[in-house]
Amino acid sequence: MNAKRLSQLIVVGLCLAQARAAGVDLHGVAQAVDRHYDHLRTLQVEFTETYRGAGMDRTESGTLWLKKPGKMRWEYRSPRDKLFLSDGKDAWFYVPSDKQARKTPMRKLDDLRSPLGFLLGKTHLEKELQGLGFAPDIAPLDPGNVVLRGVPRRLGDRITQVLLEVTPENRIRRVQIDDVDGSTTEYQFRQPKEGVAIADTVFQFAPPPGVETIEADVAP
Repeated sequence: MNAKRLSQLIVVGLCLAQARAAGVDLHGVAQAVDRHYDHLRTLQVEFTETYRGAGMDRTESGTLWLKKPGKMRWEYRSPRDKLFLSDGKDAWFYVPSDKQARKTPMRKLDDLRSPLGFLLGKTHLEKELQGLGFAPDIAPLDPGNVVLRGVPRRLGDRITQVLLEVTPENRIRRVQIDDVDGSTTEYQFRQPKEGVAIADTVFQFAPPPGVETIEADVAP
């Protein structure tokens, strides 16, 4: 056994020991996360999105705003500006350098960012994630966090598993989505601001002059 694998096993063992010592149980963790986000009306958080697959390794970052019901705004700033937002009815994807904006009805949207609406209590973890359980083989980003694993019932034909890292305060620290094609998309969240005032205009989009609007059935 190499040193790296041994180190990983030690971290996993410590996490399990800490969970048992704290009396952590799966049902309790899931319910606590549900309660935490069910009570939120708005959330602002910094995010880092990493995609690995098809020979690519891409990392982007920015700010995410969420507001009930169904509103979200992903504002990417690095390595280039782009925008993904929804007003609850339609979704827009806009990259300023492309001079194009794509509009898609939410009911037809097939985008990995959409299921993250559970960050505002949109879903019930134990119902939405089939086979929900602890993931002792996955080391958390921060000491004291626990990692859960499950398969989204509505996306089971596309996603093999979702990993959720949960903090002791019942916040989602990380979401990892593994696709059936072998690719992985990971979202890390930091600096959460809960219950902040966010105007509805934040989730509205009007294409700037000179930008082509494309009515699409599926977002890119």
